[in-house]
Amino acid sequence: MEPTINELPGSKVELKFTVTPEEVKPYLDVVVEEVGKEKTIPGFRPGKAPKEEIIKVLGGEMQLWQLALERIVRTWFVKTVLDKGYETIGSPEIAVDQLTPGQDVKFTCTVAIMPTIRKAHEVAEPFVKMDVKDVKDEEVEKAIEELRAMRRKEVASIKPSQKEGMVLVDMEMKKDGVLLEGGQAKDYKIYLNENHYIPKLAEQLLGVNKGDKKTFTLPFPADHFEKLYAGKDIDFEVDVKEVYEIQLPEVNDEFTKSLGIETVEALKDVLRQNMKSENERRALEVAEIELLETLVEKSSFTEVPEILLKEETRRMFEEMRHDIEQRGGKMEDYLTSIKKSADEFKIDMLPTAEKRVKTAVYVKHIAKENDLTVSDEELDMEIDKVLEQAKDQDQEVKDRITSPEYREYVQAMMRNRKTLEFLKEKGIKEYKTWLEKFAKEEAEHAAKHGGHVHGPDCNH
Repeated sequence: MEPTINELPGSKVELKFTVTPEEVKPYLDVVVEEVGKEKTIPGFRPGKAPKEEIIKVLGGEMQLWQLALERIVRTWFVKTVLDKGYETIGSPEIAVDQLTPGQDVKFTCTVAIMPTIRKAHEVAEPFVKMDVKDVKDEEVEKAIEELRAMRRKEVASIKPSQKEGMVLVDMEMKKDGVLLEGGQAKDYKIYLNENHYIPKLAEQLLGVNKGDKKTFTLPFPADHFEKLYAGKDIDFEVDVKEVYEIQLPEVNDEFTKSLGIETVEALKDVLRQNMKSENERRALEVAEIELLETLVEKSSFTEVPEILLKEETRRMFEEMRHDIEQRGGKMEDYLTSIKKSADEFKIDMLPTAEKRVKTAVYVKHIAKENDLTVSDEELDMEIDKVLEQAKDQDQEVKDRITSPEYREYVQAMMRNRKTLEFLKEKGIKEYKTWLEKFAKEEAEHAAKHGGHVHGPDCNH
C-alpha cells in the first residue's frame, strides 16, 4: 500500500504507512530465524526450535512484532525516500500509530528534506561587470619597502632609541600595585615605528638607552578584551635590555638579485604584474559574489529546514573559530570583545547561513538542468593529483583519499566548480575574453622574467 504523504512547513514531509499482516509476515520470519540461532532453547539444537517455542522465549507474540517493527520501518521508509527522490536531512521522527499482532501495522515518519527551487532565475545575458583597479606607482614602491623590511637587519646600538628602531625590554604591568594576569613579559621586542595594541607605549620608549629603567602610566584601550582593565590606567615598569637600529638594504641590482631578479626595473615590473593579477582576482571574486547573490535573490525556494540552518551556522562558527585561532587569537576573547554569547552570534549568522544553503541548492539545480557532470576520467585524474600531493603521508591517509566517500566529495566539488564556470561565462561581462587575456599576459610575463610571476591567487 502506498503511504499517505503530507508536506509540512519547514521543508518537512510526513509519511503515513499501513503494512498488512501478510506484508509483515516475512519480517516476523526473519526475527524467528535469528532468535532461534542466537538463543539457547532447552531441548532443541540451535536453529531447530519451532516458532511457538521461540515466541515463548521472547515473552509473547507482541514482543516478536516489536522486534520486527524496526526492520519494517527502516525498509518501508528507505524505499519510499528512494522512490520519491527525497533528499532527507537527519533521522526521521517515528510515531507508532498501531501495533497489534494479527492486524495492520501503522506508523508515521516525519523527516526534514533539502529545500528545492520553485523557480530558478536564468541568466539571459551577462549583467555583472568586473571592476579591476589600476596599480599605482606608490603601491609598487610600498611593496618594495615591504621587501626591504623583510630583509632588514637589527643591529645593537649604543645610541638612544630612534623612531625607526627597536628596543628589547623586560616589562611588568600593574594595577594598584598588583601584577596583571599575563602582565609580565621577558625579552619583549617593541618596534617603535609600529602601532602597539597599547596606544602611546612606543612613544614612552623613544630616546631610551640600554640599561635604562622607566616607569609610566598609560590607559588600556577601551575595547580591550580583558574588560576588567579596559579603559583603566595601568602602571608600567620597563627595563631596557638592548637598543637596536634597523638597517634596510639599499634598493639596487644587488638587492634584486638576492630576490632572483636581475634589475630594479625588472623587480618593479614583476611586482606590478603580480599586483595587477591580485586586483583582477579580487575583482573576479566580487563579481562572482554579486552574480550568485543576484541569481539566488531572484529565485524562489521552498523553506530551508531548521536542522539545516543549525548545521550551517555550526559549520560557519567553527570556520570562524579556526580562522581566529590561526591568527593566534581565541574565539572566546573575540566574543567578549563584541559583547555576544556564542548562541547570540550564531543567531546573527542565520541570514548568511540561509544564503549559503540556497546558493548550494541553486548551483546543484543548474548543474542538473544543464547536465554538467564530472566524468570518471576527470575524477580519476583529480584523485591522482591529491594522491601525488599526499605521497609522503601514511597509508591511512591514502586509503581515505581513495575511499568512495572521498571520491563522492571530490566529485561534488568538481561539479560545483564546473557549474560556477558555466554561470560566470554566462553572467559576467567579457569573462571569457578576460580569461584569455589573463592567460596570455601571464605566459608572456613568465617567459620574460624566467617564471617570476604569480597567478591571481598569489599576493605580492
